Amino acid sequence: MIHTVTVEVTMWFSRSAVERAMKVHQVILKAMGGEYTWVQAAEILGMHPRSVRRWRERLEAYGYDGLLDRRRGTPSPRRAPLAEVERVLRLYREKYAGFNGRHFHEIAHREHGVTLSYSFVKKALQVAGLLKKGRVRGRHRRRREPRACFGEMLHLDGSLHPWLALLPERKQTLVAVQDDATKRLLFAALFESESTRAVMTALRQVLMTHGLPMALYTDRASWAVHTPKAGGPYDKDRLTQVGRALQRLGVEHILSYSPQARGRSERLNRTLQDRLVNELRVAEVRDVPAANRYIRERFIPRHNERFTRPPQDPSAAFVSLGRVDLEQILCHQEERMVGQDNTLVLDGVRMQIVKQRGRRTCAGLRVTIRRHLNDRHSVWWGTRCLGRYDVNGQLVKSRPVDAAGPVDARTRAHKDLGRLLTTAGVHSAHKAGTTAAL
Repeated sequence: MIHTVTVEVTMWFSRSAVERAMKVHQVILKAMGGEYTWVQAAEILGMHPRSVRRWRERLEAYGYDGLLDRRRGTPSPRRAPLAEVERVLRLYREKYAGFNGRHFHEIAHREHGVTLSYSFVKKALQVAGLLKKGRVRGRHRRRREPRACFGEMLHLDGSLHPWLALLPERKQTLVAVQDDATKRLLFAALFESESTRAVMTALRQVLMTHGLPMALYTDRASWAVHTPKAGGPYDKDRLTQVGRALQRLGVEHILSYSPQARGRSERLNRTLQDRLVNELRVAEVRDVPAANRYIRERFIPRHNERFTRPPQDPSAAFVSLGRVDLEQILCHQEERMVGQDNTLVLDGVRMQIVKQRGRRTCAGLRVTIRRHLNDRHSVWWGTRCLGRYDVNGQLVKSRPVDAAGPVDARTRAHKDLGRLLTTAGVHSAHKAGTTAAL
């Protein structure tokens, strides 16, 4: 008589041991029923025919549990406590559902005192059906070696995604800047769109904090280059506002032509979508200002601590800004002819030029209008400023330069970032007690 296995026996055996016993059981039953010969059964199980006969004798004498290795009947002294495994599974199911295995293990270890290994936690989640197994990777590709120095090349990209999981009906664009040599995340913030203002805001923060990089790697978005025909070559003679600013700063602009070419940016976006969305949900963040504050103060430091690697060459490639005035470079700039009434118009904003010393009138002059990241305007004739104006085109008196000297670049950059994010429509609550740079 063939017996069935009992719960008391199988609970001490691994899943692979039980599956092996089930396969042996099925093959022996088919051989006993005449579907297989004993030689065929031995070939299927990878055994000698004499071994198959011994397994048959065990099955007849002890039933199904006779097919299990009796040496495995004693539980391992190193097995994980059942209560701890249940706590980990409950923690993931109730609070961290959607996190990947690595991210969940880091948070569980850091914030909940879980001491189980990553491989055990991942396998437990997969066996419990809470975590999907990773897809099989594609064909082998040789990846491009990263640049040697910190600041030798930066990646800038925007990702449109419902970053606020508690408001899934709304999407925002996360603009992120990453260093190629170290994988360090230098900037990340949410904006309404991947606009010229958003890109310049990100660049300004990076330049004020670290200096000028050697190259910037981006896709062929509308803010990066002018493309007369979709999918065709871009116009090298017609620079965008960002292209003009990079050319004036001496930063090489490298363009990619496919998602595969900017693999590091795409992988960063996947990592951020996987980790940041879940962290903002757990932190119960419901608006963009709070999200940007969380990204700046908590997420970026932890991300860099986890993913940053040392560069091949310890010397940095960033160059100090020196006396470069970013306000006059990172802006929207157009040329205009001054009207007979000494006025100029830019995007519906009319500006009145006051009488200039040494000139009877400014009518007919070819001047440059700049709309800055704080939405203020300035009018220039060569190197001479003819006036500064607010967002409505009203003349603003020039403020005296701070007598205390230049403010620390890093401190000023953090204060300027708050102002620029506010101007871009994503108000930041970050405040610093330093002199404003804009």
